[in-house]
Amino acid sequence: MTDIAIIGAGLSALTAANILKADANICIYEKSKGVSGRMSTRRAGPYEFDHGAQYFKAKSLAFENFISPLIAQGVIGRWDARFAEIEKSEIINQLNWDEGSPHYVGIPGMSAIGEYLSRGLTVNFNTRIGSLKKSRDKWYLIDDSGNEVGGYDWVVSALPAQQAIDLLPKSLIFYQEIRSVKMKACFALMLGFGEYIPLDFDAANVIGEDIGWISINSSKPKRNNSFCLLVHSSNKWADEHIDDNHNQVMEYLCEEASRIIGYDLTKPAHKDIHGWRYANVEKQEGQSHFIDQDQKVAACGDWCIQGGVESAFSSGLSLADQLLVTMENEKKHGA
Repeated sequence: MTDIAIIGAGLSALTAANILKADANICIYEKSKGVSGRMSTRRAGPYEFDHGAQYFKAKSLAFENFISPLIAQGVIGRWDARFAEIEKSEIINQLNWDEGSPHYVGIPGMSAIGEYLSRGLTVNFNTRIGSLKKSRDKWYLIDDSGNEVGGYDWVVSALPAQQAIDLLPKSLIFYQEIRSVKMKACFALMLGFGEYIPLDFDAANVIGEDIGWISINSSKPKRNNSFCLLVHSSNKWADEHIDDNHNQVMEYLCEEASRIIGYDLTKPAHKDIHGWRYANVEKQEGQSHFIDQDQKVAACGDWCIQGGVESAFSSGLSLADQLLVTMENEKKHGA
């Protein structure tokens, strides 16, 4: 069977791995301690936060078919939030999300989706791949400690574009194309409170501020009862401040969120911040994945299409489908 290394364990990687696992030996390498990438959930005592992707919708039939069994298994549920748009500290628009236009989340946290999809897969956690080398038509991966693993017939990068650029060989036919992709940063501020805060919304887009999103994470289905508020900075502000002192960023965003909603958020029972250096990307005009058939290296991720959960799925799906065709052709021709 074909041996394939996948670097990264977000939704694109897990989607591709599940499609390919019947026809190839798949080994996933992930730098962190868990799967899911930006579909992650952070827990601290009684508080839990989906600090990356907040929700997703299903636009394509393929994605609907993908999430349907996960809904049946109770891994995905509908978030019927009270949604608002806020401008100049005033709610300018409100509507209730419902079954007419379902918004989905993982249950009991966004990371549950990745955890479910990773069952039965070989995932090496806490392993940051720093470089690749090729020897006798096989790929070898070298981690940051200098350990070498391999050899693989194919290497798939499921990393954000900028991290893929740093890792992959410059000789790839698609290397210059992915160099042009610019992902945007975002800060996630996580606030836990011992008491309920009476807000007029569960989720809100904020217009014209350094903050872009505020939601009551605990309003999502099957969460615990502790009041958890999740604040995302705007991408523009995060791009300008991603390397600033995170404690200072946290205090500033606390003050800004307090001003916007008219409630003092500066003394929570729990607070934390996470900086997503590569959080989002605008719609791309290229292809849904990248592949170099000669060197047997490929790349996928939401950044190939447009930032978001469904884009991550679609990129992993399209890459896996092409690799299946490639492997079948290799069998026919005895490669």
